[in-house]
This record gives sequence, structure tokens and C-alpha cells, in this order.
Amino acid sequence: MRIATYNVEWFNNLFDDDGVLLDDGGWSGRWDVTRAQQTEALGGVFTALNADAIMVIEAPDTSRKRNGGAALEYFAAYCGLRSRKALSGFQNHTQQEITLLYDPDVVTAVHDPHETPDFPRFDTKFRMDVDADAAPEVIRWSKPPLEVAMTTATAKLRMIGVHAKSKAPHGAANPAAMARVRIENRRKQLAQCVWLRGRVVQHLAAGDDLIVLGDFNDGPGLDEYEKLFGRSGVEIVLGGEDEWQLFDPHAHMVLGRRVGAQPATARFKRKGEPYLSALLDYIMVSPGLCGRNPKWQIWHPFDHPDIFANPVLREALLQASDHFPVVLDIDL
Repeated sequence: MRIATYNVEWFNNLFDDDGVLLDDGGWSGRWDVTRAQQTEALGGVFTALNADAIMVIEAPDTSRKRNGGAALEYFAAYCGLRSRKALSGFQNHTQQEITLLYDPDVVTAVHDPHETPDFPRFDTKFRMDVDADAAPEVIRWSKPPLEVAMTTATAKLRMIGVHAKSKAPHGAANPAAMARVRIENRRKQLAQCVWLRGRVVQHLAAGDDLIVLGDFNDGPGLDEYEKLFGRSGVEIVLGGEDEWQLFDPHAHMVLGRRVGAQPATARFKRKGEPYLSALLDYIMVSPGLCGRNPKWQIWHPFDHPDIFANPVLREALLQASDHFPVVLDIDL
């Protein structure tokens, strides 16, 4: 079975309020890319992925006027994808939903949120003292994780789709304000990951097979502010030296080697400067799934040899999004 996570930049801009693709010459949200170009590129990427289930991060908006699931299903039909059924969880107000696109002939999937007194449902609030003033702050997810109960022909598993808070200092007017906002956002991001880790431990303690996947906007050694907090949000979710650990080979590679060549899942354009690459997207699996012959790939157009040798797919990946798919092939 092939499972993927893919953050699609400004996917929402490709649809009208009826969920119909605006496959035309108007500009998409991507720099210097039309809606028709991005639609064609995404169609090529999703077709090449041929995944049984894709956790789409920044999926089309669901709101009073829009239905992101219907939009994704329209896209799947338009492109002839076998993964053609969309599953969303709690809607948010950012125009960036988390939606699972899957093949209903291969798997069944339902939204199945959990909660405990210590770790409530992801659409509610969590209290944690993030600034060491002995007064717990209220933490909320702007994009509540999508909790999925999935069944295949031979397995049952849990899946949690994640889009953690960005640490970017949006709105900061000067360097001091930038530092303050970055630190505040990192605190919130780490608190979200503590909340998520609580749910992970709950499932692993119950013996569930679990996959946690998506965009964490974080990673080991990603920025200088990590030194203030001791570890990244990704490390929190993966777990420490206990029995309830998750595994992702790309995170493991970075944790074991803070210098030298490192994997990347995103490539950001900066005005007048070189591109910035970062490892932000992960597929973490529970110990039981590590015994099912998992194989991970990052579909980076310059780092994956087969993709680099395929100019059509390589260009499609560059036009489709500023993130690249992370793919897990596993015996399920």
C-alpha cells in the first residue's frame, strides 16, 4: 500500500465556490504560475503518486459557502485518480483544511476523534504553561489534526494528519518584534506537539498501529530558537527513550547528524535571495508498522534520481507546490 502526505500551496485558489476547478489563465496563489499550470502540474503529480491514501495539507477550504471535500473529489474525477474519496475532520477558518484523499476500493476511512481529560479533542482547547510564569496558557489548533480510523483488507490502523503552527514572524515590524513573535509561535507550536504526543501515547498504549503524517513546520536543528527549548516539536511527537516511540527515517537522519547533507521536503522562494530548503513534512509510524517492510521516499525533484531524470514530473513538482510529497510504501 502507498500512503503519502502532500502540502499543496494555495490549493483553495484553484476552485470556485461550487468546488469546480478554475482551470484557466488567471493567476494562482503561486508566484508566476497560472491556475491552469498549477492544475496540470498537480494532476501530473497525483497521477504519478498513484497512492492508496494521500493526506492533503492545505486542502481546499470548507466554510459556509465552500465544501473542500467536494472540491477535492471534483479534482480527483477531473484528473482520473483512483484515490477519489475525500475525508475531512473539523473545519477551520484558515482556508487550509486537512483532508484525506483515498481509494474507497482499497480502504475504508472514517473521522474518529478521541479525547481524554488530560488531552482533549483537537477542536477544543488545551492548557499548558508555555512561558514559565506558573499560569497555563490556552492553546488551540488553528488547523485541528484529522484523526482517521482506517481499515484495509488485512489491517486496521489509526492515522493522524497534522499541520502544526508556523513559526514565521508574520506582521513583525523590526528585528526585536521578529524575535519576540518567533519565540511566541515556537512556544505555541511545541505546546501543540505536546498535545499531539499525548494522543500518540494513548493509541500506542492501547496497542493501535499508528501513522502520524503531515507538515510540522519544524524539525530537529531547524532554527536557532530550538536551543531555548531543548528540542523540536518533531522530537516531542516522536517520543524519547521509552517504549512509545514513533519512527521516521528522515527525522532520524537529521537527529543523528546536525551537519552535512540533510533531506528536505520544501523549497521556498525568497525575493532576491537563493531558495531556502527545509525538512518540514514527515510520515511517522508506530513500532508495529516498522515490521511491515516500510520504505520512505521524498519526491524532491532534485534529490530523487528517478524524478530528476523525468523532466515532465520534475517540472510538475516545481510548479505544483512549494512542498514535495513524502511517500510511504508499506505492507498493509
